[in-house]
Amino acid sequence: MVYITEDLLRRRAEHNECEIFSLEEVSLHQQDVERIEHIDRWCRDLKILYLQNNLIPRIENLSRLKKLQYLNLALNNIEVIENLEGCESLQKLDLTVNFVGRLSSVDSLKHNIHLTELFLVGNPCTEFEGYRQYVVTALPQLKCLDGTEISRSERIRASQGLEEVKRRVWEQEKEYLKRRTREKGEAQRKAAGDEKEEAQREAAGDEKGNKERKPGSDTTPVLEEDKENQEVEENKENQEVEEDMKLMSSDEERREREFWHTPSPFTPESRLEAHRHLEEKRKAKEKLDFSLTEDEDNNTVVLDLSVYRHMDTSLMDVDVQPTYARVSVKGKIFQIVLPAEVKPDSSTAQRSQTTGHLVLTMPRAGGEIKVTKTVPRPRRARQDGRSSSPEDSKRNKNVPERLEVDPSKHTTIDLANIVPRQRSSAEGPLETSRVDPPTTTGHSRTSEEFVDDPDVPPLI
Repeated sequence: MVYITEDLLRRRAEHNECEIFSLEEVSLHQQDVERIEHIDRWCRDLKILYLQNNLIPRIENLSRLKKLQYLNLALNNIEVIENLEGCESLQKLDLTVNFVGRLSSVDSLKHNIHLTELFLVGNPCTEFEGYRQYVVTALPQLKCLDGTEISRSERIRASQGLEEVKRRVWEQEKEYLKRRTREKGEAQRKAAGDEKEEAQREAAGDEKGNKERKPGSDTTPVLEEDKENQEVEENKENQEVEEDMKLMSSDEERREREFWHTPSPFTPESRLEAHRHLEEKRKAKEKLDFSLTEDEDNNTVVLDLSVYRHMDTSLMDVDVQPTYARVSVKGKIFQIVLPAEVKPDSSTAQRSQTTGHLVLTMPRAGGEIKVTKTVPRPRRARQDGRSSSPEDSKRNKNVPERLEVDPSKHTTIDLANIVPRQRSSAEGPLETSRVDPPTTTGHSRTSEEFVDDPDVPPLI
């Protein structure tokens, strides 16, 4: 189901720079829309609205469009004309090929005083006796009905014998509504039967799948003497599967032929059913069938992708990696994980001349893909030759490893012993020793070589 969203309206409003609040014309035709909503709140200034060729069953949510002049609802599932009284400026209404059977519902358009053109061609009500005469008298503001201009003389003739025309129209309308009630009931029963049949087919497929489980598919070991019997059973099962596929294909073709060749009434339900059927077929065609097999004799992995037979090869792009293969078909990506590592450089891609399928042949690189486990590095022995204890191992895991330096081999300068100090004797006052600057030979004089000259003033 497609909904009318703000994004959809903006994409349809490219001519208005994607602004929807000031939009005056919008086209939403052929969008599979099933309900009218949000337009009367987001596009108040709308004058022209195209909604033809959708799946709309009811006219609704348009009463706020006071400036709307043209409304096209052709090729929808509308059965009643309603909810257009608020469209004060409506001038043209197109309801071609809908399911309007309640002809009296045109009386709701009396309030649209500016309505001049109305199209009801292809609706069940047009087959009623006195249809045109009824509409012409019910809507005096009309100037054209179903593309034919209403003359003054026709309007005068339509007003004559109006009561008899109304009575015949109401009787035909009542009969039509009874027929529609029966058609709705039959459609509901048919839908319920189709659902039951589909459920039975799915249940039968599941049961058959359980029966076709291979003996070696579970964890039960298979003996050597049973291998030959298993191969015979597998060949038999493969033949049965092929026969079932042929039967399913023929059954599908039969159902498809019955669907299109069986007569059905022209009703909103049948039109909706045909649309759903076409939508499912279209989605089924978008899915590509494939088969992934392993050729043990040639040690290769083969991918058979069922692309369309008449599709140009230039629309395909193949990318093979060691662990997966990716194919782009008309911009749509198909990707699959491979059961074994392959050699991308030695892989080949070819188109089948009979079926048009794309076949990828990928040589194996080294058997099945296995998850590589991280191998812990061997523990380094200590310098003293002793193995580390469990406490050391535990400590090493929690504390980062650092380099150890021999404290006996310091190469830095000891700043504390740069200036030598003379210890004071126990006798007499302390004497301050002074150190002369070093000589050119790099040796300093001690306090014993210093001679105090009384004529030289002391340093301050």
